[in-house]
Parts: sequence; structure tokens; C-alpha cells
Amino acid sequence: MSERATSEPITIRTAKVSEIDALANAMDRSRNYIVNQAIEQYLEANAWQLERITTGIAAARSGKVIPADEVFSGIATKHGWER
Repeated sequence: MSERATSEPITIRTAKVSEIDALANAMDRSRNYIVNQAIEQYLEANAWQLERITTGIAAARSGKVIPADEVFSGIATKHGWER
């Protein structure tokens, strides 16, 4: 089902408009399509990060953490580094 569109004026730096237009032209898409895809991807990425941060904070508050030395040692061992 397609969503209803609304119009919202925004300000974009001139250099970015040129980049958007170049990408739109290369992809044979409209400026509107590129901007809406960028917004959608930005919101998805930030929602994902916020969910992980919230989960991590809850785990830390409940004591479900690994001491930093253990984490660093595990990374060093995995890559064959000395600590």
C-alpha cells in the first residue's frame, strides 16, 4: 500500500542539491525519489542504533556486562596481537 505524500519545505545546501541531482541523473530517478530514499535510510539506521543503545543500557544496568579487559583480550587473541 502506498503512503500518502505531504509537502514539507526544507533547506538544502546548494552543493548538496548538485550532488542529489547528479545521483538522480545517474540513477534515472527524480530528486524527490533520492531525497525520500535518503530520509528513509537515515531513519531506519538511527532507529536500529537507538534500539541497540537502549538494549545495551538495559543490559549494563542489570549487570550483564563483560569487563573491558576481557573484551580487549578477546580481540587481541582473535587477531594475534599482544596485549
